[in-house]
Amino acid sequence: MRWIRAAGRGLLVLAVVLTGYVASGARADEGPAAGRGPLTLATAGDLTGYLGPLLQGWNRTHPGEKVTLVELPDSADETRAQMVTDLRGGDRGRFDVLNIDVDWTSEFAAAGWIAPLPRARFPLHTFLPPVVDTATYDGRLYAVPYVTNAGLLLYRKDVLAKEGLPPPRTWAELERDAKTIAPKYGLDGYAGQLLPYEGLTVNAAEAVYSAGGTILGDEGARVTVDSAAAREGIGFLVRGLREGWIPKAALTYKEEESKQAFQDGRLLFLRNWPYAYAVASAPGSKVAGKIGVVPLPGPDGPGTSVLGGSNLAVNAHARHPQSAERLIAYLTSERVQRQVLTRGALPPVRADLYDDPALARQFPYLPTLRESVLNAAPRPKSPHYDQVSLVVQAVVHDALTGRQTPAAAVRRLARELAATSRR
Repeated sequence: MRWIRAAGRGLLVLAVVLTGYVASGARADEGPAAGRGPLTLATAGDLTGYLGPLLQGWNRTHPGEKVTLVELPDSADETRAQMVTDLRGGDRGRFDVLNIDVDWTSEFAAAGWIAPLPRARFPLHTFLPPVVDTATYDGRLYAVPYVTNAGLLLYRKDVLAKEGLPPPRTWAELERDAKTIAPKYGLDGYAGQLLPYEGLTVNAAEAVYSAGGTILGDEGARVTVDSAAAREGIGFLVRGLREGWIPKAALTYKEEESKQAFQDGRLLFLRNWPYAYAVASAPGSKVAGKIGVVPLPGPDGPGTSVLGGSNLAVNAHARHPQSAERLIAYLTSERVQRQVLTRGALPPVRADLYDDPALARQFPYLPTLRESVLNAAPRPKSPHYDQVSLVVQAVVHDALTGRQTPAAAVRRLARELAATSRR
């Protein structure tokens, strides 16, 4: 299986253009109807091989609403740029349905590029509750969750077992083990994704959230980051780099680099998405059979992850909006969501799948992932999210490299985020 992820988002992204679709339960002989017909669905990256056959099966039974699969660039930034260019053009454009990263929903909705959706049309009550919040803006549903994700703490269970220690549940325990145990085994202590890109925004937000803080409120209208909690969260990361239990190399890590360091047996602890557990546990990995996984720790117990994943949205100028809604209902049905997990190894949004014993045996991280998703929070909501993320990356990176103290960085964050919200 080939994994391609959007930077910092922890999801496998694909680019799809659908030329037609009817939701689960629709019949091929229903005939043409207003609002129904061919569709385009755009998303980013590369396929794992599960979606093409799934859509081919749909095409065979629904010839009037066929699906055509088209890939956009692997890079999430390039995919977003192509989507935005198309959406800004108005008057239909190329794409009818869009598989968008969860942090794009507010921006696309505020710009009027995607249409509000009827809540009653979709089984939102069957989803893990936090994921629904990623699909709303200004109190309305503008997308439907398709894939979710949450950060996890991977650890070397063989090393901790030799020391007679459980995995860390608090920052203090993580820091202690990273300082004292990792060097005994020739390992670095802890790493996340600290290169200045979207992954750093995620890692910083998780640190702030875990300490009880927030970054923005009121859908980006209010800046809330200037707090003791934010100083504590950023300070935790800064202290790790200063004291050496977070290696300097982590300042160059994205998801893949950090996963590779762990998979090569160079790290005791790693913050990453579930894909890293699956890949590092595969045959041939140096740490296969030696990995455990728990929720991210916080100051006094389990911390708070940032939600990853993707949502399905409908272009405000979609040619066939009824078909678009039916497509989304199909892709979020229990049967298809099961295939999203079993064929694509992507975390589904349907809550009942996490309670399936057979799936938990096949994907041992599912119970931990469910706990992490239920305690997770969205990235800061803002119609200017891209600018918000760039500010967070720049300011936090300066703190991590010693150019600013955590307190000064938090004050600067507050000023620059306030300026962003006025643009």
